[in-house]
Amino acid sequence: MTTRRHVITAMAAGAAVGLMGPGVRPAMAQDASVVTLAEQGPLGDVVLGSNDAKVTVIEYASLTCGHCATFHQDTFPAFKEKYIDTGKVRFILREFPLDDLALLGFMLARSKGNEHYYPITGLLFDQLGRTWAKPGDDKPLDSLLATVRQAGITQEDFNATIKDRKLYDGVTAVREAASNKFSINSTPTFFINGKRHLGALTINDLDKAIEPLLAG
Repeated sequence: MTTRRHVITAMAAGAAVGLMGPGVRPAMAQDASVVTLAEQGPLGDVVLGSNDAKVTVIEYASLTCGHCATFHQDTFPAFKEKYIDTGKVRFILREFPLDDLALLGFMLARSKGNEHYYPITGLLFDQLGRTWAKPGDDKPLDSLLATVRQAGITQEDFNATIKDRKLYDGVTAVREAASNKFSINSTPTFFINGKRHLGALTINDLDKAIEPLLAG
């Protein structure tokens, strides 16, 4: 059983509880079946955009991944304005935590309901390395709590989330499915209508991938 003390001890030591074990397969550049990609984890997908959109973009990311943060800081605002807000693209962020701090960050984002998921993950991407997950930080949980307080998460919320087995299992299930079904072991990994794209895509990269699908 995962207890609050267990998670805190593991995070403070910089360990990953069951996330980076030998079962992770090496990354391969194959595409994926749209039907298989549509299968949701136990917590369900949090969707941005129209369900009738012609293009679906799924991103597997870790909240402690610098390249993921770069995408969300530099590219996502323009991508959202151009494609999501106009109903052209349906976007889904799926959890692929590379360490326990990222795992807890996703659990916190999930804990407040779907309407708070993207505001909280966006906050964590924006402040990565500045207010939390800082190099040499010997109190990573305190820094994470101080950051998510900006989103209305209290100490009591934080403590309850650490002990929430349903959230823990739900987030780790998404990561395990991504590893086992799609051989993902790096972030960010995108699937655009099933075609795999690796790394922090620029808006030009997204244009090249999405525009032909919209025109087709």
